[in-house]
Amino acid sequence: MVQGTTSDAGKSITVAGLCRLFQRAGVKVAPFKPQNMALNSAVTADGGEIGRAQALQAEACKLAAHTDFNPVLLKPNTDIGAQVIIHGHPVADMDATDYHQYKTVAMSAVLSSYQRLAEQYELILVEGAGSPAEINLRDRDIANMGFAEAVDCPVIIVADIDRGGVFAHLHGTLALLSPSEQARVVGFVINRFRGDISLLQSGLDWLEQETGKPVLGVIPYLHDLQLDAEDAINAAQLKEQAQLRIVVPVLPRISNHTDLDPLRLNPAVDLIWIKMGDAMPAADLVILPGSKCVRDDLAFLRQQGWDKAIDKHLRYGGKVLGICGGFQMLGQHIADPNGIESSPGTSAGLGYLKLETILTTAKTLENRSGQLQLDEHQAAVKGYEIHAGDSQGAALSRPLMTLNGQPEGAIDEDNQIIGSYLHGLLDHPAACAAVLSWVCGHTLATVDVDTLRDQELNKLADAFETHLDLTRFNSFLSIDTPSLQGTNR
Repeated sequence: MVQGTTSDAGKSITVAGLCRLFQRAGVKVAPFKPQNMALNSAVTADGGEIGRAQALQAEACKLAAHTDFNPVLLKPNTDIGAQVIIHGHPVADMDATDYHQYKTVAMSAVLSSYQRLAEQYELILVEGAGSPAEINLRDRDIANMGFAEAVDCPVIIVADIDRGGVFAHLHGTLALLSPSEQARVVGFVINRFRGDISLLQSGLDWLEQETGKPVLGVIPYLHDLQLDAEDAINAAQLKEQAQLRIVVPVLPRISNHTDLDPLRLNPAVDLIWIKMGDAMPAADLVILPGSKCVRDDLAFLRQQGWDKAIDKHLRYGGKVLGICGGFQMLGQHIADPNGIESSPGTSAGLGYLKLETILTTAKTLENRSGQLQLDEHQAAVKGYEIHAGDSQGAALSRPLMTLNGQPEGAIDEDNQIIGSYLHGLLDHPAACAAVLSWVCGHTLATVDVDTLRDQELNKLADAFETHLDLTRFNSFLSIDTPSLQGTNR
């Protein structure tokens, strides 16, 4: 199990790198995260949803995503509450207090998933959540040491040296664990190091002497590593060769913003995230992304004055794309009679598309594929749907695509606005090229994110193979990995 001194210490990346490293060595390996809290999720082969990081780790193992890889997913809808998803499907919305009481039930789901995986795979690489040293969360813990103790697995602790204070983080985290928890920690990994390793050596020696635990590796800072973010938004930088400017509002409950990775990574595209207090700059395209709380995020968009900026953008001939929750915002009304996402009620949409949306308790979770039909462009498209809501109206008589033989999405009569429930619609290079051509009128180069992701996973695995002391690491595994023996940091 990989645990971290803090959130974003490198747990997800470490598990992904090790997954690919052992997969390349011929080990039957699978990822596992008992409990994840994230708004970026993916639809699995068995028709549920899991955290995006576990879907990436599954790809590292060359496996289709499965709900057993992340049996408990929490999708925050307020600062103190979240939708609780068990084995890929929502069971309830709970505040923090209610969920704390529910953890015994959640642990049962965690252990049943783990047992199924243990029967199928030689090695399970487990990712913790946050830090195991969060004293207030120790009771009924299912995400870190509570799980490790329940299944009796060894633990490595990862820290991010780029944050500073790495020795305090590692030493302090270990010191706050119980004796039995300390005993199962088999070593440390230091992540994101840059500089002269010889200047770090005295600190490594001190840490090993003080704790009695080995430093299993110092992983270098991998510049420009491009992998799906678990939750944080990867900053986009202005590009000198950009031919197109695209603006995306960062909504409080933005979800599945990895939809925009094919644009963020494209040298021909300036992707600009605008945040609270920012004015919306001139752009060729405005994208309204997915949202976990559509009506609340729409109210926030209006509070920022971005609705008026979008009106102006359209008057000057700009284009708009709405994805999932953003698609719902483009309609005339969004009704939530049962309080699925927030308080019960109805909100006026932006009114650009003639459609109405009603949020329902039934959640759509489906991988889909088909054909995009935009102007004269036709292109294969694939992706996934995750939404609570059904949209109806005249706008749907001008569909954007056909998925599984059914019309999907909408194009407005002026050909300025398009919308779809399909996440990942830009991942396929041909579909992305069609959308960009619709925006600017000519063909632009695109990025094949699937190929890039595979290359980046191999790059990550190469770094772990080079800088991890695999002789020590393998000593506490119960499997034989002959192709990895003797590699040292």
